[in-house]
Parts: sequence; structure tokens; C-alpha cells
Amino acid sequence: MTIEFCYLIFITIDYYIIAYFIIPKFLQKRKYFYFILTSIILIAFSALLRALVATQMNRYFFHNLQNTDFSTLYFNSILNITIWIQVITIGKMILDRMHNQQQLDAMEKERVKNELNFLKAQINPHALFNSLNTIYGYIDKSNQPARNILLQFSELLRYQLYDCSVEKISLEKEIDYIRKYIAFQQLRKEENLQVHLEIKDIDSSLKIVPLLLVVLIENAFKFVSSSTEKENIIVIKLLTKGNMLHGYFSNTTERQQPAVAENSGGIGITNLKRRLELSYPNKHELTSRNENGFYETNLIIDLR
Repeated sequence: MTIEFCYLIFITIDYYIIAYFIIPKFLQKRKYFYFILTSIILIAFSALLRALVATQMNRYFFHNLQNTDFSTLYFNSILNITIWIQVITIGKMILDRMHNQQQLDAMEKERVKNELNFLKAQINPHALFNSLNTIYGYIDKSNQPARNILLQFSELLRYQLYDCSVEKISLEKEIDYIRKYIAFQQLRKEENLQVHLEIKDIDSSLKIVPLLLVVLIENAFKFVSSSTEKENIIVIKLLTKGNMLHGYFSNTTERQQPAVAENSGGIGITNLKRRLELSYPNKHELTSRNENGFYETNLIIDLR
């Protein structure tokens, strides 16, 4: 009489060692010789232990006094453990492959969907620019300020729709857009708003994810005070030191006015934080404070 139940113990142990250590360490790295060698050693050692355990259990637990051929028991242990390990491992690999294929299919469907949405979105801008051209034509030629405003708006829109389709854009281009954006925003605000823009030491070789900085500038214009008794001020400073971009954004606030909304201009601070986490993980620092009638935000990004 021989015990068969202890097969399960050694098969389970061998499977987990092969699946979670030997395969990742050797097979997935194409070290086939070491994969085969370590697998053989593991199975041979497990079969030896299994044969010894079976022999002792037969003798002392089941009281089987018949002589058991140890070599036969050892050979059968190797054969059974090898077969079951192969069956279970191959089955697991097939299931994993099916699961990965399902994930790839889902990702491909999502990619196609996003591409179709992008292509659809490209249709509307052409119609929009044609409409803007039509509006421009209907504005009286003597109303030059209105024409200039429409042209400025068209340039901003063109940058957002076309230039920003890339993953990263030249920092100089982004700052040029910021200059135009600030000039356009000033047209919409009262004359007693003072905007101080300081840009210096910009490294032309650096690139940045587009439309990050404009979120903070948009908030500054949105939440700046509108007092008639004191100056309403916005201060924007941008500079680079090596690969580091330093941005400072400040605006005067009303006494009871919240300094920042979580969602602004369809983008918002929440979205900005998420984009920074994805694009510059552990390579950025965003801080803010609201003191003495000023809301200040500091942003530092490592653009390497």
C-alpha cells in the first residue's frame, strides 16, 4: 500500500516555485538552459522527498511491512509530479494568454474609439474656423478692435486644436501662447486690472506638456478681485534654471471669495494635478497659499 495524497503537497509547492520564480527569472528572460536545469533539480528533489515520505508513511503509519522498491517509487514520483506540473503550468499559461488577449482586444477597441473621436473632432474645427472667417467678414471694417479680438481668439483656438495634439511642445511655443492668452484676457477685464508678466532665462531646448501653465493663469484671471477702491493685480513669473521650470502665479482676491475652484475652464485644478502626476511623476511640486489678500501658486517642474 502506498500513499498518494502527499503528491498534492509537492505538486502545489513545485508549481508555485516554477510559476512565480523560475519562469519569471529564467524563461521570460530567455535563459532556457537555467530554466530547464532548475526545473529538473526542483522536480528531482521533490520526488526524492515524496518517495522518502511515502516510504516512511507506509512503514510506520499504514504498517505496510512489505519491501517497497525505492527506485520504482522514486521514478513514479518524478513521472507523476512532472506530468501534473506540466498540465497545470500549461493550463495556467493558456488561461493567462486568453486573459491578456482579452485585455489587448479591449485596449484596441478603446484605441479605435479614441481615434474615431479624434477624427470626428477634427471635422468641427474646420467648420468652426470657417464660421469665424464668416463672422470676421461681417464685422464692419471700421470696427478694427472687434476684428483684432476675433483674430486673437482664432490664434488661441488654432493653437489648442492643432499645435497641442502632440505629447510635448516647445516651451517657447507654450510661452508665446501664454503671452497671447494673457493679452486676450486683458481685453475682457476692467481697466483697473494690473497684469505683471515676467518671463526670463527660458531654455529654448526644453519641451513641456501643452496647456498646463494656462490653467493657473486662467484661475488668476477668473478669481482676481474686482475692487473699485484698490488695485486689482495679477503677477505671473516664469523662468528656467537648468531643466527646472519655475512658475509663480499670484492674484488679489476678494475678502469672502474662494481663491480657487476645483473645476475651471473645463480643465480645472483637479485635472491639472492629475496630468502632472501622469506626465511628471515625482518630478513636480505644486503649492499654493492664500494670505494678505493674495492667492499665490508656485509650480516647479523638472522638464528632463
